[in-house]
Amino acid sequence: MEVHLRNLPVGDRIKLVEDLWDSIAADQSVLQLTTAQRAELDQRLDAYELDGDLGWPVDEVIAEIRRAL
Repeated sequence: MEVHLRNLPVGDRIKLVEDLWDSIAADQSVLQLTTAQRAELDQRLDAYELDGDLGWPVDEVIAEIRRAL
């Protein structure tokens, strides 16, 4: 019997994606960064260390997102 993902309820599909993402996150040590990705991360870290800006507190970010919805 063949199962088509579109036939699953949206909630089940969301759960499937969450489970898939969690399994990828658990195995992230096997993922290798490309040279370009490593350079980008190094550049962003250097910029953060120079700036020191911690960004917005999470409760303010969530409130802003909710206001925008």
